[in-house]
Amino acid sequence: MNRYPLWKYIIIVAALLFGVIYTLPNFFGESPAVQISSGKATLKVTHETMGPVEEALKKGNMKAEAILFEQLGTQGTVRARFPDTDTQFKAKALLEKELNPDSNDPSYIVSFNLLPNTPKWLQTLHAFPMYLGLDLRGGVHFLMQVDSRGVMNKRMQGLQSSVRTMLREKNVRHAGIARTGDKIEINFREPETRATAKNVLADQLSDVLLTDTGDMKLVVTLKPEALKTTLDDGVKQNITTLSKRVNELGVAEPVIQQQGADRIVVELPGVQDVSRAKDIIGRTATLEVRMVDEAVTPGTELTSDVPFGSELFKVGRGAPVVLYKEPVITGDYISSAAASFDQNQQPAVSIDLSGDGGRKMREATKNKIGKNMAIVLFEKGKGEVLTVATIRDELGSRFQITGMGTAERANDLALLLRAGSLAAPMEIIEERTIGPQLGAENIKKGFDSVMYGFALIAAFMVIYYMLFGFFSVFALAVNLLLLIAILSSMQATLTLPGMAAIAFTLGMAIDANVLINERIREELRAGNSPHAAIAAGFERAWATILDSNVTTLIAGIALLVFGSGPIRGFAVVHCLGIVTSIFSSVFVSRGIVNLWYGRKKKLESVSIGTVWKPTT
Repeated sequence: MNRYPLWKYIIIVAALLFGVIYTLPNFFGESPAVQISSGKATLKVTHETMGPVEEALKKGNMKAEAILFEQLGTQGTVRARFPDTDTQFKAKALLEKELNPDSNDPSYIVSFNLLPNTPKWLQTLHAFPMYLGLDLRGGVHFLMQVDSRGVMNKRMQGLQSSVRTMLREKNVRHAGIARTGDKIEINFREPETRATAKNVLADQLSDVLLTDTGDMKLVVTLKPEALKTTLDDGVKQNITTLSKRVNELGVAEPVIQQQGADRIVVELPGVQDVSRAKDIIGRTATLEVRMVDEAVTPGTELTSDVPFGSELFKVGRGAPVVLYKEPVITGDYISSAAASFDQNQQPAVSIDLSGDGGRKMREATKNKIGKNMAIVLFEKGKGEVLTVATIRDELGSRFQITGMGTAERANDLALLLRAGSLAAPMEIIEERTIGPQLGAENIKKGFDSVMYGFALIAAFMVIYYMLFGFFSVFALAVNLLLLIAILSSMQATLTLPGMAAIAFTLGMAIDANVLINERIREELRAGNSPHAAIAAGFERAWATILDSNVTTLIAGIALLVFGSGPIRGFAVVHCLGIVTSIFSSVFVSRGIVNLWYGRKKKLESVSIGTVWKPTT
């Protein structure tokens, strides 16, 4: 009656092996390390780089516990592990000195890092520890404010260009198109032409409002819903761009999410070299190619009046210079960017454009041979002229930005452009660094809460249900083991809310065993034999356990779908915990009971605590 077939025990053993193997890496901890990456586009970090690193450490009488090579996307890195943070700091200073003879033009970037101590045999099985969130591991937190006016500026510039093109294609003559704030004003000479233009624009632009005025003007404005969509799309584009930049940094499990209408939260767990992260994340570069306004005589830019539709730039190579506000192309059309060298072997950035970008560039330059064109980099709303060059021939899908000065500057600019342009400038309005010491304290507190909670539950169950209480505790331990193993195999990020969900799952999981044990007691009180009571107890408790867990799972899925940040972290662990608790408290628990009692044909009693029979 209470026997499991062999295949069920094989499943339990396989689950236990999986749990042990994939939980083990979390107990080996992490060691301080330094990471060596390339500081120049012409220099690649490979396996051979480990040799100079080892020689440099020997020169300073330092020995690394391990020196490893790792490929992170297109970038290779070498990491050296050390026994303590003091050695780590000394090694960083030594490697920066030995690997970079010219401190003004470093070949390698040496930064702090952490390495897991997982044995190689576990790594070959792809068993790695869980990633730890910012509150457990330490790291850096940025809150960034998107410039909503910058988003609207780009949108209105594009709309103004579209209106001009549509009217030209339909041969609708106008007396000038001007932009005033968030409005585009089109002047006409005849009411009939204005009416025709209104019909043309109404047919092709569904997200604008067209308003007639009494002075032969047609005013074009965006609808309120279009304004909101424009800002939302700008924030989403910035989030995508920031994600690509963070990937270039090689940060594991970063958090990049929207907060409110125009703010973005960036969390980089485990990052100790904050200045490097801030330099890449905080740089909000957008690239524009603009034509030089030759109505202004060269040399008189600072004293002459700036023509309408143009803008004066005072900073950069070739400045001061007056450029048209409307760009030829923007960073949106860049398909790839790489640091390189120009014909004089000076650092440069080679840029490839998409098909549309190449077409726009050809159309803009084919009739302007001998004219000047500038490339402008915008950071935090301020433009810097990278170069002003004379167009010698029709340009296509490829060109170079020269005059970068250093290879490191060229490499960083290529990284930013390769990651895509931002829809609008951003500013870091809050920066918070969480040290690893605070993270270690949080880990200890979270671990203690789970351990003490488990110990108290185990003590109660064994005292109250005796041997069946021990079976329940074993099933609870399997539940905890499987939950941590699944999170580790998924390489999930564990945060404080996640640890709270683990402790919460323990309390919920033991509830199923309490139901089973009480059902068995009820069957014994009714006069059933021990074997019959065990079988009926598990079968009748199953429906109640399933109902209660499914309803709780629905609540967890709702948190996962509609929640964000820490709430989603809690929901993920909570939902996984429900699945593992059903498996362990029913399947594993029944297997242990069957293994212990099922071999006995004549079972006189079971150890399940005091069974009080009702008096007649």
